[in-house]
Amino acid sequence: GSNYESRTFSKAAIPAIPVIVDTKKVKEQQSLIELKDEEIKKLQEQIASLSAQFTAEKAAPHTERGFNPTEAITRKDLIDIDLRELGWIMDGPDANVRTEVPVADFQGVPGKTGYVDYVLYGRDNLPLAIIEAKRTSRDEREGRNQARDYADCFERACGRRPMIFLTNGYETRFAEQDLIGEHPVSGIFTQDSLQRLMNRRRDRKELSTIPIDQWITNRPYQMDAVRSLCEEIEKGRSRHLFVMATGAGKTRTAASVVDVLSKGNYVTNVLFLADRRALVRQARDGFKKYLPRMSLCNLLENRNDFSARIVFSTYPTILNAIDTLQNSQGQRAFSPAHFDLIIVDECHRSIFKKYGAIFKYFDAQLLGLTATPKEDIDHDTYAFFEMESRVPTKAYTYDEAKAEGHLVPYYSILVKRLFEDEGITYDKLSDEDKARYESDFSEDDETVPSFVPSSEINRAIFNDETIDEVLQEVMTRGMKVGSGDRIAKTIIFAQNKNHAEVILKRFRKLYPELGDDFIARVICDDSGSDKIIADFKQPESDVPYDLSLEKRPHIVISVDMMDTGIDVPHVGNLVFFKVVRSKTKFWQMVGRGTRKCPGMECVDFIDGSYTDKKRFFIFDYCGNFDFFRANKNGIEAGNVETSSEMVFKKRVRIAKALQDGAYAEPRYQAWRNTLVDAVLSDLSALQKQVDTRIEAKLQRRYIDSYSNPEQFTILDDAKVRDLSEHIAPITPALDDDDEAKRFDNFMYGLILMAMEAGKVSKGYKKGLRKYGQGLQSIGAVPVVTPHLPLIQAMQEEGFADSLDILKFEETRENLRGLIRLIPKTERRVIETCLTNPVFRREEGAELDDAYDFEDYRLKVNRYVNENKDNIVIHKLTHNQPLTVQDYHELERILTVELGNKEEYINTFGETPFGL
Repeated sequence: GSNYESRTFSKAAIPAIPVIVDTKKVKEQQSLIELKDEEIKKLQEQIASLSAQFTAEKAAPHTERGFNPTEAITRKDLIDIDLRELGWIMDGPDANVRTEVPVADFQGVPGKTGYVDYVLYGRDNLPLAIIEAKRTSRDEREGRNQARDYADCFERACGRRPMIFLTNGYETRFAEQDLIGEHPVSGIFTQDSLQRLMNRRRDRKELSTIPIDQWITNRPYQMDAVRSLCEEIEKGRSRHLFVMATGAGKTRTAASVVDVLSKGNYVTNVLFLADRRALVRQARDGFKKYLPRMSLCNLLENRNDFSARIVFSTYPTILNAIDTLQNSQGQRAFSPAHFDLIIVDECHRSIFKKYGAIFKYFDAQLLGLTATPKEDIDHDTYAFFEMESRVPTKAYTYDEAKAEGHLVPYYSILVKRLFEDEGITYDKLSDEDKARYESDFSEDDETVPSFVPSSEINRAIFNDETIDEVLQEVMTRGMKVGSGDRIAKTIIFAQNKNHAEVILKRFRKLYPELGDDFIARVICDDSGSDKIIADFKQPESDVPYDLSLEKRPHIVISVDMMDTGIDVPHVGNLVFFKVVRSKTKFWQMVGRGTRKCPGMECVDFIDGSYTDKKRFFIFDYCGNFDFFRANKNGIEAGNVETSSEMVFKKRVRIAKALQDGAYAEPRYQAWRNTLVDAVLSDLSALQKQVDTRIEAKLQRRYIDSYSNPEQFTILDDAKVRDLSEHIAPITPALDDDDEAKRFDNFMYGLILMAMEAGKVSKGYKKGLRKYGQGLQSIGAVPVVTPHLPLIQAMQEEGFADSLDILKFEETRENLRGLIRLIPKTERRVIETCLTNPVFRREEGAELDDAYDFEDYRLKVNRYVNENKDNIVIHKLTHNQPLTVQDYHELERILTVELGNKEEYINTFGETPFGL
């Protein structure tokens, strides 16, 4: 414009600013730098000197210190073998293990020399760990003080304290530093594992300084769970339990734990365990989303990617991998300290009993995730996690989640029908139904049963009329989506696969216009189940809900496949068409519908049309709500034992019983010897598996001890207990004739009852007749014919009442190989169509929350006991006056850290803080 003025830039026109140099400061800084350089140089020389010294000592010949011969056997036969298996090099120029290593100034006495049993060296030739070995007959903990003194010597010599192993060859204990947190482990660790632990001393950060990534977890209760676990770890606890309502984000919270512990250098490798393939895949997909930079491996799909940071697996798969997977050096890919953290999804006691070897083998932090803890003290999940009952690391209930808007409530529709409640009584049927009943239920002899128990309904007896009415009610009254023309995603829980098949058939007959793929059956036998579940879940939960992204099927009929863990936020209806008695399972099934689904266009008979899922519907046709009202804790299934395990236990018990003077005759003792030989045969097979099967290796002490026949000269209660608890569960299945083993178990049980109770029960008598009738039906088969007299005799009443245990054993021995020939009689399945009247309907009923945490007072007491060094707690427990700041801190502890104000008032009333 008119004011424009052309100018030329001139560097010379910039005024000079004088720079004042403080030469004194410059010289001081140069002097400091030179001093630091000298210190660094000295440290480097010291490390090089020590490294050379230890290298020379390793290579130099040395005099063996004399020791007890049994200790030498312990080393040669047990410890040395284990070290070599783990990749440690015992001999030659590359040896990284030395025995009988001398240490100066032992026990702080100048000039006194001690001798360390084993020293394990790192690649820098500096000691990583020492092993203090004792003979097998002694407690491995006896070397504790000695090991500490050895560690003192190494710390003085090289400025670094080695880790400590205490072992007698069978049992091993480990302490990372100065015996703090000393605990049992399954064996010595590899060089890589020890180096990782040593580096962690230097690299570990205070977990309280690591921020929680709120992209992973941003809900207060989730972040509180992560912080609580971190606090427990820093206090030295290694077992943690999150009890959170299904849908509250346990997997997401677990991923946040991994993120924080990794950033704090507490964790490198993680193992995530679940009990079904679909749950493993789902967890892996979740972690991939939350922790995209971490390498992940689903061990069920890729066994070769075992070096991934996070490995996902089922329990049997990881057990097999421990035994069979090898690294490039030919050693076990998963050594005892390979994983730093193990996460157990939906944990409960039966898992820890059945797969306990996993948790004994790996030395790792353990995090259990569960939605419904069991309250039965004998099967308490908390016991395994070394916690007081009902005091988990973090608890977050369904009621809390509903109140805070994180989960949605259910609306229940309960329908009770006559047959499911009372069974079918012929005389109570109408004339028309009697005719149908006679047609459908007639036996081969043209008779009909006068009564069918309710337990048979939906298991072997399927009533088309009932199934049709159930499906029509769900389709009419269930939640709809969009404009209300289509049922929302629905899960029907069926009793068994036959029940599921009948439901599928009836639905397609009722609604042919919807197409066959509108509904699908999901059972473990169906090869396409994974694909059906994947389609049913669309759209995935990490994608904003869009009705157009939903895929068929819209209804799935599940038989134990979608009861737990499968996350589908847009499920609107759950149909309980099966009897459930496990509290754990029931609440997991309820949890299939609890998740919120923003953007979901819903239509229901309560609120009409609305956006964002407000609730879901539960249709209960089998009295489950009534059952859990009357039986709050439900009935949990017992632990299932294999036939081999049961037979082993019974043989041992019979062998013990035959020690009684009543059985002193040679014929009884000859039988006892046969039983003992069978037990010893199992033990011999286990001895051969010690080096290849981790379950056997963990019980090596008992296997070695009881492989000695002299142990069976006299069997006492302690020996029977040892054999039953430590050997029976891992008994190898040497006989592949399952029918014969079941018969063995049956006959041994009968024999034990005769010996211990002096009678045989009606159940065993009925079993004898059933086996006898089955064999007699094939009596003309040449291998069976010679045994017909015995087969006929076993069906007579006097056979069992004779209590002739040798005759019972003869029966077992002669007939066991024939049992598999008995023709299989499939359970008769009847599909009928009878009027099944409804006698009760109830809507909107709710059960008490699954969680019962009467834990606030216990939590307060535990906090006081564990924090006696806290100045406020110290004052409180020593009746010292509290300041205003002390009161505020105490209030924070009681109403924020340990719970909330409502819990405080409910527990302690209006009692002021500090009283």
